Amino acid sequence: MTDRQNRFEGTKEVIEAHKLDLHRLNEFLCAFLSDYEGPLEIKQFKGGQSNPTYLLETPVKKYVLRKKPPGNLLKSAHAVDREYRVISALNQMGFPVPEPYLFCEDNDIIGTEFYLMEYVEGRIFWDLDLPQISYDEREAVYDDLNKVLAKLHNYDHKSLGLSDFGPAGNYFSRQVSRWSKQYRASETQTIPEMDYLISWLPENIPIENSVAIVHGDYRLDNLIIHPTEPKIIGVLDWELSTIGNPLGDFTYNLLAWQMPDIGIGAAGLYGSDLGKLGIPDEEKYIELYCERTGRSKGLPDREFYSAYNFFRIAAILQGIAGRIRDGTAASSEAMKIVKAVEPLAKVGASYATKERA
Repeated sequence: MTDRQNRFEGTKEVIEAHKLDLHRLNEFLCAFLSDYEGPLEIKQFKGGQSNPTYLLETPVKKYVLRKKPPGNLLKSAHAVDREYRVISALNQMGFPVPEPYLFCEDNDIIGTEFYLMEYVEGRIFWDLDLPQISYDEREAVYDDLNKVLAKLHNYDHKSLGLSDFGPAGNYFSRQVSRWSKQYRASETQTIPEMDYLISWLPENIPIENSVAIVHGDYRLDNLIIHPTEPKIIGVLDWELSTIGNPLGDFTYNLLAWQMPDIGIGAAGLYGSDLGKLGIPDEEKYIELYCERTGRSKGLPDREFYSAYNFFRIAAILQGIAGRIRDGTAASSEAMKIVKAVEPLAKVGASYATKERA
């Protein structure tokens, strides 16, 4: 097992800042979940730095609980109500998401809003080169990674009851504005490249008006793979989902191929021998997605999308830095992750400079 896989796989004891009132939670579940039977045991999943996620285990069944973190939160962040709504809609369509069981908006139960969903038994891979599986399985996993995202983007969001899940137009303008504001609210140091991107991105948005359900954080470690087959059976972490431009979603997924080693133990596929691994190169992956979504003109304006997505992930990680500053994020992994903000901004700025040249 690799170091990264070992650090993020499975569960741990619930950290002090995220402990719940198990007595109140048990009473609530007994009252509102028809097949629930205690007693209740709880662990916290290792992965993730945003919404605390827990494994609830009873003598007869396992559940997953996802909640907002404690403390003062950035506006519109940690929207577990939106997560619950979108997975409820997609579950009815047979899309691979856990079955949602209930949503609780009563902060008096465990301190914040939360929802309960199905525990999906499978594998989560934290290394993009998939060292645990064979050449053929890697090829199949990456093909399904592409296929599932294309399937999501091909849905008619209005027919799923999600017409008001987000404004349909000006997606990149809204996103750049949102993440610029959240970055400023969490800012802990001056990073010239972030200042440059905050100025450059609004002036260089492509004229591209596609509209779809976007996941917002679609990447390998947010997917559950079947226990024995190279097939996606669960797409997790819908906190950033909305109605928007699917190319933002797809090109974020392309960061897997573009991410250099920036010293935090989460290197991408950049520089890897993909042919030897059985993983498609970036051009082939783009071609497959365009075929599956009917994009005959391919993917123009790629430098903008890359600059935008490196900026966006830097802003997201800066939010963790703000939570450390405010005392609501205390893990060693969170401390390590925030060191990535400046190098990510530098990579994003390099794409912006390339397009301008």
